[in-house]
Amino acid sequence: MSAKLQAIRGMEDVLPDQSPLWEKLEDACRDVFRQYGYVYVRTPIVEFTPLFVRSIGEVTDIVGKEMYTFPDRNGESLTLRPEATAGIVRAAIEHNLTYERPVRVWTGGPMFRHERPQKGRYRQFHQLDVEALGFAGPDVDAELILMTRLLWRELGLVEQGSSTAEFTLSG
Repeated sequence: MSAKLQAIRGMEDVLPDQSPLWEKLEDACRDVFRQYGYVYVRTPIVEFTPLFVRSIGEVTDIVGKEMYTFPDRNGESLTLRPEATAGIVRAAIEHNLTYERPVRVWTGGPMFRHERPQKGRYRQFHQLDVEALGFAGPDVDAELILMTRLLWRELGLVEQGSSTAEFTLSG
């Protein structure tokens, strides 16, 4: 008797009835990020493990317990990305993205952490990440706060004049 086919625990499908919500989020992010001069960058889902060990830290729970790490056929240690920043910084260094001037980039997509699935926490989850690389001073931090506020308004999570929001996007 064969086992029933099903998704891996903690990894879920996005079904057609959920797609409009995801598309609304993605479209709003793309539009708002573009207004602030952020350009899209797509980094690999799999990276060499030392990238995350160096950038996140060897003694963190993410590195010590939660990364999906495996050897490839050549014996090199590979890891499914647990977060986006390390890959973005690696790509910026590898391709000299900040050589001529600072750059604003963003990405989004699936991330992976091997933690015990709980309500609202998944082994595969989706993250949006914006990075302002090569900028000095606190101005860019203020810009990110304003950009986030605009994004929340575009998504209808806060009304004009409101300053807080809380939401969960699952699927």
